[in-house]
Amino acid sequence: MIQKYVYGKPFTTEAVVEEVTVGTGVPAYGCIEAEQGFRFTYKMEENDIVYGLGEANRGLNKRGYCYTSDCTDDPNHTEDKRSLYGAHNFIVVAGRETFGLFFDYPSTITFDIGYTKVDTLQVSCENADLNLFVIDGNSPYDIVKQFRGIIGRSYIPPRYAFGFGQSRWGYKTKDDFRRVAEGYRENGVPLDMVYMDIDYMQNFKDFTLNEENFQDFPAFVQEMKEKNIRLIPIIDAGVKVEKGYDIYEEGVKNRYFCQREDGSDFVAAVWPGDTHFPDVLNEEARKWFGDQYRILTDQGIEGFWNDMNEPAIFYSQEGMAELKDMLKDFLENEDGSGITAGEMAADNRNKGEENAAESGKKRFTGPSVWPLMWKLGSLANSKEDYRRFYHNTRDGRVRHDKVHNLFGYYMTRAAGEAFERIDPDKRFLMFSRSSYIGMHRYGGIWTGDNKSWWSHILLNLKMLPSLNMCGFLYTGADLGGFGADTTRDMLLRWLALGVFTPLMRNHAAQGTREQECYQFENIEDFRHVIGVRYRLIPYLYSEYMKAALNNDLYFKPLAFVYPEDAMAVQVEDQMMLGDEIMIAPVYTQNAKGRYVYLPEEMKFVKFLPDGTISEEVLGKGHHYVEIALNEVALFIRSGKCIPLTDAAEYVEALDLEHMTMLGFSGAEYMLYEDDGMSRNYQKPEAYRRLCM
Repeated sequence: MIQKYVYGKPFTTEAVVEEVTVGTGVPAYGCIEAEQGFRFTYKMEENDIVYGLGEANRGLNKRGYCYTSDCTDDPNHTEDKRSLYGAHNFIVVAGRETFGLFFDYPSTITFDIGYTKVDTLQVSCENADLNLFVIDGNSPYDIVKQFRGIIGRSYIPPRYAFGFGQSRWGYKTKDDFRRVAEGYRENGVPLDMVYMDIDYMQNFKDFTLNEENFQDFPAFVQEMKEKNIRLIPIIDAGVKVEKGYDIYEEGVKNRYFCQREDGSDFVAAVWPGDTHFPDVLNEEARKWFGDQYRILTDQGIEGFWNDMNEPAIFYSQEGMAELKDMLKDFLENEDGSGITAGEMAADNRNKGEENAAESGKKRFTGPSVWPLMWKLGSLANSKEDYRRFYHNTRDGRVRHDKVHNLFGYYMTRAAGEAFERIDPDKRFLMFSRSSYIGMHRYGGIWTGDNKSWWSHILLNLKMLPSLNMCGFLYTGADLGGFGADTTRDMLLRWLALGVFTPLMRNHAAQGTREQECYQFENIEDFRHVIGVRYRLIPYLYSEYMKAALNNDLYFKPLAFVYPEDAMAVQVEDQMMLGDEIMIAPVYTQNAKGRYVYLPEEMKFVKFLPDGTISEEVLGKGHHYVEIALNEVALFIRSGKCIPLTDAAEYVEALDLEHMTMLGFSGAEYMLYEDDGMSRNYQKPEAYRRLCM
């Protein structure tokens, strides 16, 4: 059962698309204060578990830390970070009382889950203008499925999007892309997509192509398609301020950009220099911006990734002017007076980080460099800048910081709605960096600018079911790590996890070590690992479609399948995928294998580099399993089986008519299959029974 409680005047986010009964009185759980801001407080029992929050830091169980939904462009995903790129305000409390909560609030909201007080869950935000959805159910799994039912069907990508993709910030010319395609094809490593980062554009202008490097672009797109490789360009949120640039001039003329309070177009510096942000919360502007994707689809492009859409800001004109004033003041008053950086740091430790700037203003009496350093560090993604521009919406004129978390969602919605106009029966690939619940209907997400750190393999793994709970099924991380330099063993281990994620993409930053699979010795190991992905695509695609069409999960915590098993409930580094298999990736440097817990008898399967498959039935309990760098492992549940096909160089070359079965004798599997491109999903003939 789901009930909706309305506080103040909520902004209409359209995260929830089904009608929900409006509750009377107060929710059955916790205590709510809504006189000054909003605060929900609930006393947790010692063994209560809290699931959810989608793209959030740390563990699967969110107890013990503080998380803030405040879409943030921050590439350093260390354990102390409270905000990442997404804002997914759905949690499930499982324990003495089991219930779900969705706080439909598009501005900054904090989830203190046993951080300030170990037994207290407190959710708070500045304004008491929100919709609170309270969900009762038989189990956490039941609650999640109910929630998924009211927020709408998850995005369904084309089948080719389950192939492997290669990306790097720094591919600049046709020959760069040809070199990548040839590197994979010549070495027999499967590949379906090569991604185009910002350098393909003319001066970083959205929906343009570098005039020197990409002449006759439709012919180049077709050339790559003849190699069965699709080009997937990036689209950034900021539109360059430049006379003669059609999109800029149209946006200014029609008032389609976000504006300052005085009605002038807000200016923020991003990759192109000065930019305007399209007002994607304005229905007319959203349609206009979405229609720009046609510029590239008309040239043969069938997929995109949206980036920098928190929106990221390097600096604003106002912020830079304030910095110049501070620098001028500093230089004019260089007399040695004022407090030291050490004194300032000590003061800030006492007062809290958020008071640092105010502390600096009050105590700074001379040329101390600290306030200047603070201003330099706070220019990018400044909260002050987010208060400087406005959206024109159906709910009236709204200051951006009040709806900040919606920008990435509505930018991707602009594209998704446009694709239905461009070709209503065709699926386009689309995923985004920033998101809010609701965006899951229009695209997937990748988890942003991670690092080549072993800890980020584990972080990637733990995010997967949490993202699924919030509707995001088409998800994946930058395999090998985006920032820093990867290693051969790290990339192989990360690929072995990526084998199972719907989005499987190797992506790296400019200036880092080249990490295309063919850059490493013994390339046959990479050929094998990625080949296993293609062998599994019939199963992975089938389970994805079942999850999307039935408001279910693709990845599940063990606790959702084995709720009575106290040990399974505690496991966070193993996941159930579909109804048939469990995955337990190795994520530790130099490890030869790992310990696993089996909640029931399972078949331990390893895809070996010589093309054979090893199978061993293991009983319920703890086991140490050896998994070499060039092996891919999975566990098949008792009485279950999965389909396999032969590997191929690209998805459309897979032989889906002749498959073998892997698992327990006598088991059956219901395979979902369709044409992989049209939106005609729910057909009875889409299901085929396969027997072991």
